[in-house]
Amino acid sequence: MGLTYTNLELTNLFGKQTITVRALVDTGAMFMCVTEAMATQLGFVSSEMSTQWVTFADGRQMKVPRIAPIEIRFDKTRNYVTEALVLGNEALMGVLPLEAMDLMVNPVLQQVIVNPDHPNFPVALAK
Repeated sequence: MGLTYTNLELTNLFGKQTITVRALVDTGAMFMCVTEAMATQLGFVSSEMSTQWVTFADGRQMKVPRIAPIEIRFDKTRNYVTEALVLGNEALMGVLPLEAMDLMVNPVLQQVIVNPDHPNFPVALAK
């Protein structure tokens, strides 16, 4: 087993700018995260970003910029409208977008896949 990456298309729903990113998939993280450069490419201005307190794995807490609304698109078949945190040196896909788009991580193949139980559209678990 190793690191799993996937290609995603991100769109700023206000400005309509779209970029393609290679994101590290982290099922231990909650949100989508993008770098400052990616947020700028999407047309977000740092002085206009809201903020979010986050807790890192080592227990540190920090206030980080947050951008919204963005659309995350996977494989042209699944999409999710949400927000993203601006931090780190690479894009990171957390569990919220994975669950919302009904995607799964195949650790053996190191791939993100559509849930085979719901191949045609995402299904949310409500229990």
